[in-house]
Amino acid sequence: MKNYLKIAIRSAVEAGIAILEIYEDEVNVTLKDDRSPLTAADLASNQVINAYLKETDIPVISEENRQLPYEERKAWKRCWMVDPLDGTKEFIKKNGEFTVNIAIIEAQRPILGVIYVPVTRELYYTDVADGKAYKTVLNADHALPEVLFDEADAISPAASGNGAIRVVGSRSHMNEDTLKYIDSIKQGSGEVEIVSKGSSLKFCLVAEGLADVYPRFAPTMEWDTAAGHAICKAVGLKVTSQATQQELKYNKEDLLNPYFLVEK
Repeated sequence: MKNYLKIAIRSAVEAGIAILEIYEDEVNVTLKDDRSPLTAADLASNQVINAYLKETDIPVISEENRQLPYEERKAWKRCWMVDPLDGTKEFIKKNGEFTVNIAIIEAQRPILGVIYVPVTRELYYTDVADGKAYKTVLNADHALPEVLFDEADAISPAASGNGAIRVVGSRSHMNEDTLKYIDSIKQGSGEVEIVSKGSSLKFCLVAEGLADVYPRFAPTMEWDTAAGHAICKAVGLKVTSQATQQELKYNKEDLLNPYFLVEK
């Protein structure tokens, strides 16, 4: 698994470099069938990642690959779950809050996860079985350090306290379900602080103790969440489907996620 993790890390960083080569240019946007935006950076990143992952002989589910029928996918023991550019809207806005997400799914659960933030060069990674996740900041050349898994880079959720509950969400707009959830916290605990971030960085905020809970009561796809789920799971957080009250599952027949909650 460590070898797979190193491959995922290298591919995520190289994909991030490919994204940045396009980032400063004028972004040409097309719309996919579901009306979500697609840029040359999405495709360039996807090409880099697929080139790396093909040497593992593990099948790949990527947002930008053609999706295979469930009748074929359901027999897979493991698969990669990839979002080559999570936060395309953030990329278009040029606010830096976009990521490269790579995970391995086994028995419908994430067992490995990598998130790379090209603009800030922050690399989050985990082998879930180790029960630890790490955040390593690369240098200006995006060079990997000689030593990964440094204990100084280990991250952990915040300890429970008596202050405001920091909820990951949007400062400008939230749907009714999220507002109801926030109201329930206020009734039980009092003060709530809204913490805003784009892409899979929402998971990272909770995993590294910069937020306390992440309610996602809006549509997401499996490739949006798998890597962040792995990182949160490794540090002892729960990622719970609001439909089943069980851990979020992957490589389902329908790759759309149910609403979910990330919490201790």
